[in-house]
Amino acid sequence: MIAMTKKKTTRSAAGSKRDDKNTAGSFTEAIGLKKIIENEIFNALFGLLLFIVAIYMLVAFCSYLSTAAADQSFVENLRPGDWLNTGHDFANSCGSVGALISHFFISRCFGLAAFIIPPLLALIGLRISRAYTGINIIKWFLALVIIMVWCSVAFAKFLAPLMSDCIYNPGGDHGRYTSQWLENVVGTTGLVAVLAIVALIFLTYISQETITIVRRLLNPIGMITKKVKFHVNNLEEETAEEVGNGAPEVFDDPAPQTMEFPDDEPPVVSAPAANDDSDSNAADPTMTVTAADEEERADGRTVATEEDELKPIDPKEPWTRYKYPTLDLLKQYNNDGKPYIDMKEQTDNKNRIVQVLNNFGVQIRTITATVGPTITLYELTPAEGVRISKIRNLEDDIALSLSALGIRIIAPIPGKGTIGIEVPNAKPNIVSMESILNSRKFQETKMELPIALGKTITNEVFMADLAKIPHLLVAGATGQGKSVGLNAIITSLLYKKHPNELKLVLIDPKKVEFSIYAPIVKHFMAQIPDDSGEEEAIITDVTKVIRTLNSLCKLMDHRYDMLKLAGARNIKEYNNKYVNRRLRLTDGHEYMPYVVVVIDEFGDLIMTAGKEIELPIARIAQLARAVGIHMVIATQRPTTKIITGNIKANFPGRIAFRVMARIDSQTILDQTGANQLIGKGDMLYTNGGEPTRVQCAFVDTPEVVDINRYIEQQPGPLMPYELPEPTTDEGAAGAAGGAMDMTSLDPLFEEAAHAIVISQQGSTSMIQRKFAIGYNRAGRLMDQLEEAGIVGEAQGSKPREVLIMDINTLTTLLAGLRK
Repeated sequence: MIAMTKKKTTRSAAGSKRDDKNTAGSFTEAIGLKKIIENEIFNALFGLLLFIVAIYMLVAFCSYLSTAAADQSFVENLRPGDWLNTGHDFANSCGSVGALISHFFISRCFGLAAFIIPPLLALIGLRISRAYTGINIIKWFLALVIIMVWCSVAFAKFLAPLMSDCIYNPGGDHGRYTSQWLENVVGTTGLVAVLAIVALIFLTYISQETITIVRRLLNPIGMITKKVKFHVNNLEEETAEEVGNGAPEVFDDPAPQTMEFPDDEPPVVSAPAANDDSDSNAADPTMTVTAADEEERADGRTVATEEDELKPIDPKEPWTRYKYPTLDLLKQYNNDGKPYIDMKEQTDNKNRIVQVLNNFGVQIRTITATVGPTITLYELTPAEGVRISKIRNLEDDIALSLSALGIRIIAPIPGKGTIGIEVPNAKPNIVSMESILNSRKFQETKMELPIALGKTITNEVFMADLAKIPHLLVAGATGQGKSVGLNAIITSLLYKKHPNELKLVLIDPKKVEFSIYAPIVKHFMAQIPDDSGEEEAIITDVTKVIRTLNSLCKLMDHRYDMLKLAGARNIKEYNNKYVNRRLRLTDGHEYMPYVVVVIDEFGDLIMTAGKEIELPIARIAQLARAVGIHMVIATQRPTTKIITGNIKANFPGRIAFRVMARIDSQTILDQTGANQLIGKGDMLYTNGGEPTRVQCAFVDTPEVVDINRYIEQQPGPLMPYELPEPTTDEGAAGAAGGAMDMTSLDPLFEEAAHAIVISQQGSTSMIQRKFAIGYNRAGRLMDQLEEAGIVGEAQGSKPREVLIMDINTLTTLLAGLRK
């Protein structure tokens, strides 16, 4: 009995092993099939094959119209071997196969409606090969199948009497049987009614305008009134054909991956207990390797979502039919969002780190490795009594042992009792823009101006709200990802905002970086009206840059006046009052879009125009946050002459790509770290706190071009957003000092005038401290400023009154003095 029980148990165990083996085999086969389906080469070849088959069938169908009678006897009485057509008996241009296919689909199935099949196969082939992605394949498939079935029945009923001499029914056997059955059940009138109802429902499915046509037929008087009202409200609206795009495939989140070392490695320990009495001087500490969780993806075609709540005023009017860019315009990469884990690499790195630390007398209890897209974070728990500074001083020794491009030690990690060592992966992954924008975190965000920057070491989508930063400084050496970072910022805004909600001012001294955004000038750009008629909203001329910045200062002042009149503290409160009809439109109130100013190569502008550029930028950065004007400036020369103290004080948001020198990192971030990055989009982001390491999302130029072309096809504004003309006050300049001789003025006159107007403090002592000059020279400067009408008369020990309130008026005044 015991022997039988043991035998039975053995069989059960063997069966369980076989089941596990079969399950593992099935899982492996499923993974292999999935890889084949996702392979771009397979998709391209399969799509091309479908396209060739479609052309072949179309030629065969066309030939069948004239050769059906000649091939009928061979097709209907086909004998073994006849399909080889050795005697050239078949008259069809595509041979025996073409004749058989044509006979099946035209005669036996759908008749002349079968001509819809080749175009359908061609569209599917183009979509699978990604040769043309501007179609929704499911919608097209359903629509064409419905049309084919409907035409088959209609042709069998109405064309058959007219084509009685044909050897095949124009509706095919399917159409003939279906029409006869319907006619027997509901009669001829019922058959016609069924066809009409199906056609009406189908037209409604493909076009919402069909509903309007039906209502017009039923109530012509009422529809005439609505038609007049519709044309009045939409007089300037451009009609745009809706381009359906298939939604990208969205996969479920993979389970967190925990790596175990081989049998010869020590056991895995996730974290030591607080009262652990184990040997703290163990030579070979345990280590746990985990892959960072992939960010949860959302199942949707577009990023922006429509609000269900109806409001009295829709800020998107009259461009309510504007369609946001679809996610399939962005490229997907293999293993996108799934970090590659090489256990040999992780084990070797762990052994080298432990060996270096042991050589210098530093003992480690446990190591936990978190594998990210491009960086692996090793969290070390040091033994008791180990000084943190001792580990920090071994940074160069660890980097030498690992042969790494650059490592970064975080000692300690904020909020944790561990020390972090960031080591570049041997095989970094590409963080695509599609994986960022298709995350649930981005799609469901409530940020006003969300900018998706990339993924952190823990593989989490990293975002920031430009409306709260509120201004961003981007710096880094040439070729380290700065231009891609700017494109990622702009792309994320385009995917989330409507043209009525966002306007861009792009300043590009190099004239080539932002030229790809030319198609969306009318939708998203803002510019000063140009009498010459040139619509160059992407600003490349330095003179126009100065005028544009001064215009933004004037727009800022105007918006503050509107906020004061509306009793609102910021643009969000103002727009909320506007859409809820709590503002009097007769007072000049209108919806305020956010204005984002992006300046590339800021260093070149500073070297060219100097204070004329820096001063309006500083004024906008100080005051424009509340009225929705935000700035993003980028430079590849992070020196103190370019990134001055005035700029740093007003740009709390900083992005540092890799730089070559430690001093450059200190200039950007006020600390080192950017000089230890590995390049290719590796960056540090800070907004007043500890820097966060992020792998910037990669968006290629062809992707940006496709997005801009898609937006260009959407209904939107007919002209770029007009900025106000810069303030010109020639009378004030002439009255103040138009007759002054500029050659007799102090060389510091203009700089002193700008400093006084910005600070609104007119005192001699302030000029002394500002420019490090003596009292006598500062006094002469103050007298000249008084003569020019910039400051008032002396009031004893009190500061003088500043008569010029803004930089625009001062610029005009100085221009008049130079004449």
